Amino acid sequence: MADTPTDPVWVGIDLGTQSVRALAVDDTGNVLGAAREPMRGHRDGGRHEQDPERWWTAVADACLSALRTVAAHRVAGVAVDGTSGTILLADGHGTPLTPGLMYDDRRAAAQAVRADEAGAKVWADLGYRRMQAPWALPKLLWLLDHDRRARSRDAVLLHQPDLITWRLAGRRTATDASHALKTGYHLVEERWPREVMAELGVPPALLPDVVRPGTVLGEVCAEAAERTGLPRGVPVIAGMTDGCAAQLGAGALAPGAWNSVLGTTLVLKGVTPHLLRDPGGVVYSHRSPTGDWLPGGASSTGAGALTHALPGRDLDELSARSAERGTTSTVAYPLVSAGERFPFSAPEAEGFLLDAPVDETDHYAALAQGVGYIERLCFDYLDLLGAPADGPLSLTGGAVRSRYWCRLRADILDRQVTVPANAEPALGMALLAACRERDPVRVATEMVRVRATIDPRDDPHEAERLREGYLRLVAELRDRGWLTHHVAEHAEARVR
Repeated sequence: MADTPTDPVWVGIDLGTQSVRALAVDDTGNVLGAAREPMRGHRDGGRHEQDPERWWTAVADACLSALRTVAAHRVAGVAVDGTSGTILLADGHGTPLTPGLMYDDRRAAAQAVRADEAGAKVWADLGYRRMQAPWALPKLLWLLDHDRRARSRDAVLLHQPDLITWRLAGRRTATDASHALKTGYHLVEERWPREVMAELGVPPALLPDVVRPGTVLGEVCAEAAERTGLPRGVPVIAGMTDGCAAQLGAGALAPGAWNSVLGTTLVLKGVTPHLLRDPGGVVYSHRSPTGDWLPGGASSTGAGALTHALPGRDLDELSARSAERGTTSTVAYPLVSAGERFPFSAPEAEGFLLDAPVDETDHYAALAQGVGYIERLCFDYLDLLGAPADGPLSLTGGAVRSRYWCRLRADILDRQVTVPANAEPALGMALLAACRERDPVRVATEMVRVRATIDPRDDPHEAERLREGYLRLVAELRDRGWLTHHVAEHAEARVR
């Protein structure tokens, strides 16, 4: 009879917008069970809500499915991530009083202005300089202004994963500092800025206790064990936001490491030993489980610009043709929609082409190169802020399906890139659960598998054409007044 495995299994839960994902993995990153449950929301103009009770039923069902073939005695920990800035109010028993106000809900524009005025010094100290309407604190102020239940004596603020960890542990749990960032939590002093909250009229009892990611919040209770298949007594670990979870899943935990996520939009996240303070207000930092900082920013460019510009076209075919043809001299600034967020803030920015493409293949290649140019500009901006921007870089997101695009980005950035085999947020949470009393960087090395390593091509002619295209785009962004002269000069100097 074969021996029964006894090595630990770690469970990661990802509360996404469209679905909940549960993943069970071992210490080597081998996936032993996975399941997904769909989610639905309600949108009305700038409002976006979901039913928090559905979060719990989806988590329970996904866990049951993912753990169906996993021996209960092997499960050693569970951690949960959620969408950044998603909140709700609950009563003292953990019953939701409001819908979940989602990460991209923009109803709180007026409250964001109030939060900026009251906390300007704190937000500057934390490096991000200003609150934005979709962030959690403005939405909490909106609830206090418009929903009488927010003023009830036993009302409490919950971030999206807090409801799940409460249900898992059978009691109210602390929130993690990663999700608390957009509620105004002071990550440097590790406390709520009570003076700011008092000025904004936020009752102290409304705010949760806060712990660092990776902290044990409690243990799975009997009721939750029956509902989810997680064994009773398994530690429930404080998680992180979905963006940070994806960064962990990509293995980017050592200082100087970066993860570039190219999906509909482009998101960069990295690791620095010190907090970056960005005068432009486009970079903000989470705190790593290691005590380092996780700076990042989200651009409005991305693969969505290609589907928008070339609707109904076979992008895989255009990718293959572009790979055969090579670098184009056509320069594009591809935007998914109006307005840029990173590496500069320009609400009025619009996408453009500096040249007329000769055909669809040329148009596709120009857009793909343009995204790569903005990615390079992001790294030049991070270098200007003092970040170690030239360390290991992993590529994740839907665009990694295109070998051409991965190679192109390595060429434009002039650096080696790796493509992880599985960098989803649920893996990042499983990794975080496994980090208890262990070195996170070493755990990531053991659990994150690499699918491909890509070096830039040794082709001086192609490299020079890409440098010329990059410099043309930087100059145009400066001439249009979107990119400051200081940032443009730094980018140009790094090329030369």
